[in-house]
Amino acid sequence: MQYTDIGETWQKLSLIAGHARRDCNFQFTSLAHLLNVEYLRDCYNSLNRNKAVGIDNVSWDEYGRNLEVNLEQLVLRLKRKKYKPIPAKRVYIPKSKTENRPLGISALENKIVERGITWKLESIYEQDFLDCSYGFRPERNAHQALKKLNDQIMFQPVNHIVEADIKGFFDNVSHERLIDFIKIRINDTSLLNLIQKFLKAGYIDEGLLVTSDYGTPQGSILSPILANIFLHYVLDMWFETVVKTHVNGYCEIVRYADDFVCMVRYSEDAKRIEKALKNRFSKYELELHPDKSQNISFGRFERENAKMQKRRTNTFDFLGFTHYADRSRKGLFKLGRKTSRKKFAAKCREMNQWLKSIRNLVKTKEWWKILESKLRGHFQYYGVSENYDSIERFYRNTLRLVRKWMNRRSQKRSMNWEKFYAYLDHYPLPEPRIIHRFYVSPVR
Repeated sequence: MQYTDIGETWQKLSLIAGHARRDCNFQFTSLAHLLNVEYLRDCYNSLNRNKAVGIDNVSWDEYGRNLEVNLEQLVLRLKRKKYKPIPAKRVYIPKSKTENRPLGISALENKIVERGITWKLESIYEQDFLDCSYGFRPERNAHQALKKLNDQIMFQPVNHIVEADIKGFFDNVSHERLIDFIKIRINDTSLLNLIQKFLKAGYIDEGLLVTSDYGTPQGSILSPILANIFLHYVLDMWFETVVKTHVNGYCEIVRYADDFVCMVRYSEDAKRIEKALKNRFSKYELELHPDKSQNISFGRFERENAKMQKRRTNTFDFLGFTHYADRSRKGLFKLGRKTSRKKFAAKCREMNQWLKSIRNLVKTKEWWKILESKLRGHFQYYGVSENYDSIERFYRNTLRLVRKWMNRRSQKRSMNWEKFYAYLDHYPLPEPRIIHRFYVSPVR
């Protein structure tokens, strides 16, 4: 959440947060009236002005040309309860070689109201959310989750991993159960009805309107906070208050959105947690993916155990990295990680497709800047301790692809490697480097 230069809006949100922090049982009954012109103007200004447009085809600039009038009319509709969210535009982005991930692109006015609701919900629930959750939260990110995972396995008595994947989570969240959870903290009928309108708005897919009593559209501003609220009650609080009180040894959880890993000391506890997770999610009309969920032995004794049992050492994937039992130079246990094979292949495939599509559209000097940005972005995410080999391999593969597609621009004589490296001397690309170092001190 960014509160930069939003003065009065920040003061209101700060007051809400203060009430929520001081009394964990406090129920908010008057929030919808805060959706006034000043507040929604701040919401509008906080939006990314270059994002894709929804089915209304209204861009950030277009809406802003008559901003005050548009916002006044929007507030009037909200007060009269005549505001109706426009269905999202359904698009699909590649998830893997065989799968696509559905995304919903909201209309501009939807985004303004969604941002307003999201800020209010964040102000309340950031006081309630537990330290184990990292996804889509202010000042929290995937690298902090990876660091926490690293420290738990390295410094705590972890011998087993229960890895779970919720099957189609964002498409299968029950609207009714979600609203019931929100009512624990919010009893403002107007705001609850507004949230329900967004949940029921649906999306347009190939010209058809699709609505359902389940699911929060991925890609919308409101969806991440709603998902976090749902999983806060279904998973995080349950794990903290029930699971931890019924095990014999150490156990902890790290969650990023709907992706989570449980770290457990004893085998019997791990089996019970695995069974309890299935029952827990089944109770809330969700299912754990049978092929992507597992209970494995893992930790400082994994290599020795695998050798005695004459099997391969176990590994698990989390946030795009494959984690495995490794050894330091002194022969001590350490948690190793590398870009998962699936993610590495997908990133290489994306780079190849982009280079192929862009090479003849614009001059090299123009797309070269985008290439630099793409490489920096890759290293910014995957440049973590123990993963240098993977990011260097991606860098080398990218150079090979760049040279390949530069040579296919015309029928001219091909650029050999010597000439290509001479070209790189004049127009260097970002080189791989470790940005996130996990071996500094444990997360407290």
